[in-house]
Amino acid sequence: MTTRPVIVTRPAREARQWVDDLRAAGLDAVALPLIAIEPVADAEPLRKAWSRLAGYAALMFVSATAVEHFFAHRDDAVSLAGRRFWATGPGTTRALLRAGVPPEAIDAPPPEATRFDSEALWERAHAQVTPGVRVLIVRGGDEAGHPTGRDWLANEIDAARGLRDTVVAYRRLPPSFDVVQRQLALDGAEGRAIWLFSSSEAIGNLQRAMPGTQWHAASAVATHARIGEAARAAGFGALRVCTPLREALVASIESLA
Repeated sequence: MTTRPVIVTRPAREARQWVDDLRAAGLDAVALPLIAIEPVADAEPLRKAWSRLAGYAALMFVSATAVEHFFAHRDDAVSLAGRRFWATGPGTTRALLRAGVPPEAIDAPPPEATRFDSEALWERAHAQVTPGVRVLIVRGGDEAGHPTGRDWLANEIDAARGLRDTVVAYRRLPPSFDVVQRQLALDGAEGRAIWLFSSSEAIGNLQRAMPGTQWHAASAVATHARIGEAARAAGFGALRVCTPLREALVASIESLA
């Protein structure tokens, strides 16, 4: 059992659940969100998306946050029936269920999957996309509200001659550290805590928030190989990669003890 704190870097709302889960497993977890979540400045595109919902065969959500912000603008007069709802992982699936989406309408990698990402989702959902089928991608954006993130699945829809639209449901902003948070980040940089990363963007934000910091003494767990590559490129000295499931996370964290 490691005695070093675990720094959970997910956005604040999601970080709280991860911290609680890790503490329940006996780990000393603390939140240091490296992505700040804010509503979009203009919600009209979201309202339009709801008014046009009947024209989409499927809606793809990049995260639980995308689900929550999209359904915050739900038009109760619009039926969900007949749509497929795509989720990249278990957290997004749970958010869809909380929003009232029937479980039989959700497509997602199975709980026993070795990875939770767009590629794993596409393996499950690609047969739904034929020429002319329309898909709505619900994702996050930058401070100005422009879409951010990978375009891999969007490109696959294009290659299948499907039609896809994108709507930005929320904005992802860099963090602003107070004195206590900066000291926690320094502890992590110097190896006195273990970082837990579930986003490559979070690693980039950390580097920009701590310019000039060396990370060779730092230890990290990443929830995807692509995130692990970003941590290696940043210079993290000790690294484990695992799925974002509690048992796998705990085992990987303890392996760094």
